[in-house]
This record gives sequence, structure tokens and C-alpha cells, in this order.
Amino acid sequence: MAGNQLGKTVAGSMEWAMHLTGKYPEWWQGRRFETPGRFWAAGESGVSTRDTVQKLLVGPPEKEEEWGTGAIPYRDIVDTQRGRSAPDALDSVVVKHVAGGSSTLLFKSYEQGRGKWQGDTLNGVWFDEEPPSDIYSEGLTRTNATGGIVMLTFTPLKGMSEVVRMFLQTNDLEGMKA
Repeated sequence: MAGNQLGKTVAGSMEWAMHLTGKYPEWWQGRRFETPGRFWAAGESGVSTRDTVQKLLVGPPEKEEEWGTGAIPYRDIVDTQRGRSAPDALDSVVVKHVAGGSSTLLFKSYEQGRGKWQGDTLNGVWFDEEPPSDIYSEGLTRTNATGGIVMLTFTPLKGMSEVVRMFLQTNDLEGMKA
């Protein structure tokens, strides 16, 4: 959670690419996925997901010949499936993992509604921009069985929302009242 245009989504795309491929820099101290997994990356709409998350992970959506120039290298992209949410949007990307096998990345949007977020079991969910609280809760639930991770990259444009409150301590909130 930070201000606009500070690189939150770029950082998120680099981390998601590491988890999908299993390629981590030596200095990485965060969570490591030693085997392939199943991940989601999401934004507010199909268009915004395509124009931010997909673009940074895969490459320019409108230039298929440049797919593989994003955070996920071309040599690691095994397959792509086009989506229907917006022109040039992808539904999924299959990514080669260093341990053998492939990770799967599916693109989602909040505009799909909570019902479309049910059912799947995931290793990770990345929310780019602040999700509605019901979708955030559903995303968390998708990682329960795997002990997976949930990541948010957003500017708190909706103010002191329910989601923002989840990340602040009681003493932080009390200090804001003054």
C-alpha cells in the first residue's frame, strides 16, 4: 500500500514471475515455490488487468510477437489461452518451472463478481489495486488448503475501507483520529 506511480505493480509482476518460474535471485529472502503451482493475478476489470498485470508479466497485449518481453521470459512461456473479457486479453499462461513441469497463471477481474472467485485451490493470488472486501476474502480462501500467499499492490484511493483497515494496527487507526 503506497502512493501512485511508485512501482508497486512492477514489483508485484517481478515477484509473481519468480514464483511461476521458480527462478529466485540468491538474495531473495521471501517465500519460494520449489515446485510448480497455480496462481491468479487480478485487477479491477478485464481491460485494466490486461493493460497492467498482463502487460508487465507477459508483454504488450496487442503485440503477440513481443510476448515474453515482460517479467516472464519468452523461453519460459509454454502456452497461452486468450480470454474474452477484453480484446488481446489472456485468460491463462502456462509457465515452465525450474523444478520440472509447469505453473499456471490465470487472470481475473473484480468486475466478474465474487461468484467467479469461488472453487479453485491456489498457491497464490495477486490483487493489483484494492479489491472489494468480499473478493479479497474469497481470494484468501483460495489459498487455505495450500498455505499459499496473497499479495496486494494498491494505492488506498477508497480511503479507510474495510480492506485498508485489515492492514492497519489499532494504534495506527487511533493516531489518525487526532
